Amino acid sequence: MIRGPPQIVQKCPTGIVTVNRTNIVPRTYRHALQELRQLRRRDSLRLFSSDHRILKFCTSEEAFRPRLVAAAKLQEEAPQMLDTFPSFEVSLGLAHPLGVSEIESGINFAIFSQHASAVTLCIILPKSVHDGMIELALDPQKNRTGDIWHICIKELPQGGVLYGYRIDGPRNWHEGHRFDDSIILIDPYAKLIEGRRAFGDESNKMCRFFGTYDFNSLPFDWGENYKRPNIPEKDLVIYEMNVRAFTADETSSLDQDQRGSYLGLIEKIPHLLELGVNAVELLPVFEFDELELQRRPNPRDHMINTWGYSTINFFAPMSRYASCGGGPVRASWEFKEMVKALHGAGIEVILDVVYNHTNEADDENPYTTSFRGIDNKVYYMVDLNNNAQLLNFSGCGNTFNCNHPTVMELILESLRHWVTEYHVDGFRFDLASVLCRGTDGTPINAPPLVKAISKDSVLSRCKIIAEPWDCGGLYLVGKFPNWDRWAEWNGKYRDDIRRFIKGDAGMKGNFATRIAGSADLYRVNKRKPYHSVNFVIAHDGFTLYDLVSYNNKHNDANGEGGNDGCNDNFSWNCGIEGETSDANINALRSRQVKNFHLALMVSQGTPMMFMGDEYGHTRYGNNNSYGHDTAINNFQWGQLEARKNDHFRFFSKMIKFRLSHNVLRKENFIEKNDITWLEDNWYNEESRFLAFMLHDGNGGDIYLAFNAHHFSIKTAIPSPPQNRSWYRVVDTNLKSPDDFVTEGVSGISETYDVAPYSAILLEAKQ
Repeated sequence: MIRGPPQIVQKCPTGIVTVNRTNIVPRTYRHALQELRQLRRRDSLRLFSSDHRILKFCTSEEAFRPRLVAAAKLQEEAPQMLDTFPSFEVSLGLAHPLGVSEIESGINFAIFSQHASAVTLCIILPKSVHDGMIELALDPQKNRTGDIWHICIKELPQGGVLYGYRIDGPRNWHEGHRFDDSIILIDPYAKLIEGRRAFGDESNKMCRFFGTYDFNSLPFDWGENYKRPNIPEKDLVIYEMNVRAFTADETSSLDQDQRGSYLGLIEKIPHLLELGVNAVELLPVFEFDELELQRRPNPRDHMINTWGYSTINFFAPMSRYASCGGGPVRASWEFKEMVKALHGAGIEVILDVVYNHTNEADDENPYTTSFRGIDNKVYYMVDLNNNAQLLNFSGCGNTFNCNHPTVMELILESLRHWVTEYHVDGFRFDLASVLCRGTDGTPINAPPLVKAISKDSVLSRCKIIAEPWDCGGLYLVGKFPNWDRWAEWNGKYRDDIRRFIKGDAGMKGNFATRIAGSADLYRVNKRKPYHSVNFVIAHDGFTLYDLVSYNNKHNDANGEGGNDGCNDNFSWNCGIEGETSDANINALRSRQVKNFHLALMVSQGTPMMFMGDEYGHTRYGNNNSYGHDTAINNFQWGQLEARKNDHFRFFSKMIKFRLSHNVLRKENFIEKNDITWLEDNWYNEESRFLAFMLHDGNGGDIYLAFNAHHFSIKTAIPSPPQNRSWYRVVDTNLKSPDDFVTEGVSGISETYDVAPYSAILLEAKQ
């Protein structure tokens, strides 16, 4: 039964037919809704809105009206009248900017989809306003400008609204399309993402992610005296770290609600200052789904993706790094607080960004959340000669189509957003060789995206670092297209340093080349030594302790039968695999750890170390620990305290020594007058000893010797500069505190016994 005049059908000024069920009973309305959706499928009627009170359909066909009326007038006994639904004035909106924006006429929504035939905006209002989802179908004749679909809604709340899109289009798989309008998709330009609130909450692992926005909050207060550190690249000492893992462990002594958060990192800035680093490189902080591996049965469904290399959205900070489960708005604010605090401490912020692939996996087991359903053929590389299968140069099932003009602009806008909105200082691009592939996957010499980043008025002032390889074999170390701006993770440095220090034959020349700044790779055009980011350890692979404790990877806990992770680790367990109580082996491992760190800190270029190596963190031989939200990855603050007077002390003093000696951080490549190689044995493949002097021009020379033999080497010490004497600063064979003496130990004779697998550093002082 119907109470009062319900105005079943009316024609809106916009040409939309509305079915209004102000007083129609629920069961009748459900039947009407079912029939109307059948009409929609059969007669191409476009649903504009469905909620608990109003159905709106886009149509210019008057013939549909009687059928709508008939469907709505089904009679049943009427219950109480339902609450009044909020009505919003809708206009066509603007095509730019993409995403959500506040304009004079309301809240504007705009999304790109070149190949879509139907786009429906889905909105969930705050429960105080309305409980349910509103679906607004966009008229392709009116709400589309070129390839951009848009709509503006007046009087929509300025915050707390969740939104996404249903998008339909050609179902021609062989042409590269993967449209499925049953899935609500995330806006690629969403600045905030709402999902589960607690990291790793397995009870909510199937949760849906929505875009959201916040036009209520005041601009963030960076402070009157705030300034960015603007550290010259030659002076950087980078600390690669994971925001969550840094403070997630209970030994961090933080409140439980603060562990693993942006605010938790702020509490541990004193540790970074004591260590001496001046830049943090954060593992991915873009929104990702840490429980993606648990959405279907598979060998890895016990794991939690704690590294974050599986991006959902390129604009939104990871919401579950907010304290107290605060959600996306709080995450945005706290991220800025973290950057502000780090900058206040003189520490720059570099983000590890993943534009080579997304979380949406492959065609066999897709996890469609955004790009795949919006326009797969645009956003991903597909092989049109092989049933349009996704090309996979990332090792993760898909490859982002970075040099497509639309995708390129998305990436550029994302990067600018992080610089202008969040004040980050630079980016490290994961598997950056993907950025050097054309839309068909073919390598290109002058990739438009890489060039655009190099020349961009905002981005060109940032630190820009490439991981110059991908999983398709495009290895570009020393050859990454750079426009004299891009630095690179120097994979050859990592491998050559590891091989020499562990005692491989024939590595002395390579070791010397890497220590001296890898001129063979980077002395081209206007490139500088600091364009080589030198590292021995990074997040993937062994920790530094494991590098000297394991010959083989031990990845059984990952569920892939030990088949994952790199096999070429160039590691040496010093005689016993894994943990041991053998004092001699543990002493040798300690020396090797210090040898590696010493080599890193005296090398020309930009040094990068990994979180936890300063106290000897172990993953027990797991060299691919991305899926373990446990002590395997989490910083162990108790172990740090136990080793403060040994490993940590050596690491900290060595970093500070580097930063106080310009001769170790030269702007330009070293010339013959800058270095003396104390060698007459270069071509002996069995020689594992290297000694040299660095000249600073003012008499403060530095002498270094590395002995990777299993026996001692008595080496001749050259005469110091005039009016100077040699002081021993480092001998890695000595126990702490004698292994590093800041003021130096005098009395150095004409020869020095360099112990097996050890290194020394002497400084010429008055």
